[in-house]
Amino acid sequence: MTNNQEQMTNKTTETTLTGGTIEYEDFSCEIGVLGPMLYTLCQDHWQEVQIGHVVQGSVLELSFLEPPKIFVLYDGYLTVATEAWHLHLCVEEHLGGPHCKTPPELRKQRLVTRGALYRRLNRQGKPTSWGIQFWNGDGEKMMTFFLPNPYLGEDEDLLPEGKPQWKKLGLYETLREIYVLGNQPIPFPENPLKRPYLAVCRSSRCNPSRNWQPTYDALKAATEEAGLDIPVQTAGCLEVCQQGPVVFYSGDRSWYVQAKPELAKRIVNEHIIAETPISEYLYPQNSNQ
Repeated sequence: MTNNQEQMTNKTTETTLTGGTIEYEDFSCEIGVLGPMLYTLCQDHWQEVQIGHVVQGSVLELSFLEPPKIFVLYDGYLTVATEAWHLHLCVEEHLGGPHCKTPPELRKQRLVTRGALYRRLNRQGKPTSWGIQFWNGDGEKMMTFFLPNPYLGEDEDLLPEGKPQWKKLGLYETLREIYVLGNQPIPFPENPLKRPYLAVCRSSRCNPSRNWQPTYDALKAATEEAGLDIPVQTAGCLEVCQQGPVVFYSGDRSWYVQAKPELAKRIVNEHIIAETPISEYLYPQNSNQ
């Protein structure tokens, strides 16, 4: 994958009420850029970043203690989950499940429409913190990624005066070279967020009597037998209730209902391999949106 950004920066500054400034350098928010960047942050550098939300009067910061157990894109939202917490970030239009029920104005409002690397500078113009800021379609600040700070030690304590660890700026500088300046290519041959997967609904809220495990096992066995590099995973509500087991195929945004093990094998062999959807089990009927 190559970076199609121009050799220029879109730099803006914001004056803070304390007399400092925030320096922003925007990057493209196309999914071809956001996918690799977010994968790099949450999967490759999870030990180094923190995620949060900052507004006047409150700051939320979350740290990874281990790699995320879930990192998946479903219906426009990236879900990142650990044992202790999870987040959702709208990186593509959220259509609203198989019936596309999300109003157009909400799709635009929820979507990440601006992203920028930032540096916070004090009154003397000295950088004091580094990160990534996202905004939604209404121009509201969304999620913040806090990048490693050379002035802080392992326990977030201030290092001795004059002894910063400048190597901690490596991640910020690498991201800037790739996504802002375009001096390096995006380091993925394909967008890691767009890798096709199969998901089986395990929600007990709508179908407590349905047994999803045999369907999951059948999908795993069929993909392995076919030699397909397609992850099979479980999911929460897939927005198709009372018709389980439900299977979702992200490759072409298809939902299957009443997906017992026999149908699970057909989904792999006929839909994915032969590219012939099984119309009588698609939801909505006769549709593979």
